[in-house]
Amino acid sequence: MSTPFPFTAVVGQDDLRLALLLNAVSPAVGGVLVRGEKGTAKSTAVRALSVLLPEVAVVPGCRFSCAPAAPDPACPDGPHERGPGAQRPARMVELPVGASEDRLVGSLDIERALSEGVKAFEPGLLADAHRGILYVDEVNLLHDHLVDLLLDAAAMGASYVEREGVSVRHAAKFLLVGTMNPEEGELRPQLLDRFGLTVEVAASREPDQRVEVVRRRLAYDDDPEGFVARWADEESAVRQRVVAARELLPSVRLGDAALRQIAATCAAFEVDGMRADIVMARTATALAAWAGRTEVLAEDVRQAALLALPHRRRRNPFDAPGLDENKLDETLEEFSGEGDGDGDGSDDDNTDPDPDPDDHGPGGGGGQPTPDDGGPRDGDEAAQPEAGEGGAPQPSPSGAGERQPARASEPFRTKVLSVPGIGEGAAGRRSRARTEHGRTTGARRPQGALTKLHLTATVQAAAPHQRARGRSGPGLVVRRDDLRQATREGREGNLVLFVVDASGSMAARQRMSAVKGAVLSLLLDAYQRRDKVGLVTFRGAGAEVALPPTSSVDAAAVRLESLPTGGRTPLAAGLLRAHDVLRVERLRDVHRRPLVVVVTDGRATGGPEPVALAGRAARLFAADGTASVVVDCESGPVRLGLAGKLAGELDGVAVTLDELRADALAGLVRDVRGTSSRRAA
Repeated sequence: MSTPFPFTAVVGQDDLRLALLLNAVSPAVGGVLVRGEKGTAKSTAVRALSVLLPEVAVVPGCRFSCAPAAPDPACPDGPHERGPGAQRPARMVELPVGASEDRLVGSLDIERALSEGVKAFEPGLLADAHRGILYVDEVNLLHDHLVDLLLDAAAMGASYVEREGVSVRHAAKFLLVGTMNPEEGELRPQLLDRFGLTVEVAASREPDQRVEVVRRRLAYDDDPEGFVARWADEESAVRQRVVAARELLPSVRLGDAALRQIAATCAAFEVDGMRADIVMARTATALAAWAGRTEVLAEDVRQAALLALPHRRRRNPFDAPGLDENKLDETLEEFSGEGDGDGDGSDDDNTDPDPDPDDHGPGGGGGQPTPDDGGPRDGDEAAQPEAGEGGAPQPSPSGAGERQPARASEPFRTKVLSVPGIGEGAAGRRSRARTEHGRTTGARRPQGALTKLHLTATVQAAAPHQRARGRSGPGLVVRRDDLRQATREGREGNLVLFVVDASGSMAARQRMSAVKGAVLSLLLDAYQRRDKVGLVTFRGAGAEVALPPTSSVDAAAVRLESLPTGGRTPLAAGLLRAHDVLRVERLRDVHRRPLVVVVTDGRATGGPEPVALAGRAARLFAADGTASVVVDCESGPVRLGLAGKLAGELDGVAVTLDELRADALAGLVRDVRGTSSRRAA
């Protein structure tokens, strides 16, 4: 987009705009993570922020944006002399989710490094983002190896590119801004903690506000330059306010009383480590500077807590981030004493700050959506009717005896269920795969750009030709045809499709509670191994896709919790629906291998020859070579062994609920198909 949408023209989203502006005032706050549903102006607001940032002084001609007053002594383009430098606008660099490692950190010309000893380095996005903004849309979908590189750069303020002992280092200090839709999966805790602030955004439910959003967007699309010109005065005012707040920031005083409130709040919410205390202190100071004050007040501490703590507090894996504001107010009230009298400014009402109600920029607001804006509140999602593929509530399958959903038992650590063979899917932590990262297993000729050099194989390929190439010195004469790419083996994420029996035979409350606990445990395992998950349920007259394949394990947990039971057992319908889901997913992502987990006691009822139909449906998975495991939920003194027979038809294995636990019978499940070696033979 050549002409960004004006920042001040964004309707509503006060928390989002405030968090972004606080980082513009004080980049030390540490960036922003924006969580929310699609279509809520997340990306629009982030892209508009760069226009409001002050210009940056850089060394002319330096590709790494060195500051002329203090150039980086290790800059690859250096050394630089101190001087006045040149001014340029602050950059906002976007990191695509599918970017390669070389695109992020830069690439080194290995051929020239080996043959000429020259460090010919092409900078990547981290170099471009130095002293600017690095924006990652859909940051929760970023590959693990890119996340690791971001963590390293954010922690050290520098990026290192190393290839077989040849290394290049350059400064990489940037404001990290990420946006994500929680329905597509959560973020790794290590990267989550690197974001200074987090905000939840949701579309307004007020008709007047929605009308204004549409009106402004249409006006912008019709005439971008004219629309931006109409908001020029407001943009200039906010830009000047950012500059003034930056100048005031060193003069802001954070008293001991405010520090005690910060420390007490972090302790009350049991956050890990000390980063939360530091971020809260920096945020409260930036809030005071943004308000034009030189003292941090209690209201600044409260607002800082709402922005800095929701994603850091200790919570269960499937709990949504957020803060108990009543508990927050009680903690601030308890530690609101006058202290040393240095102007902590604690107020009894602890209201949100609004230093300039007439200002077009944001004035404050809580860290969570208020009931008026239509945002989700605790418990709302779980209380909604069960949703189908389109997200709309679905009618319950016909069948008598429907019972209220049973609560899941406590989750546990499960056995590792992996797909046999070696895949080529997206990076993850479940099954073996050929990846760009992992242990080196061999070498091959590069296809396209060389990314991982196999030095030994390259030398072996070049050595026989040295005399013919006229080698006369100590250097090795290397040609392009000599280069060898290292082949590596790592781990991939899979599509774990749960097929859950919710019929009357599973409806005993204690039994269904154990079953849900087992599936919840497998969902936790899928979350940790970066899998996609899907949920198919069957009962009554048929089967339904309770959750289409998604990266949001949280959504699967919610669907599971509200799963009712009762009726007959259409096992064949459940298997056929699962087979159809896998067929569609193979068209979307041919490299992601599936793992089908059927949770049932193996019974099949309803319709003519239900057992034979279920067997024929199961053999479809075996014919496709789909890895599968049956979690046998049969209980009682008399067992029919039907789940084991179903596993045989699937060409998979059956495990009981007890055997699923990681601490039971060590080494029981390695690959989910015990017959895979026989099939390969």
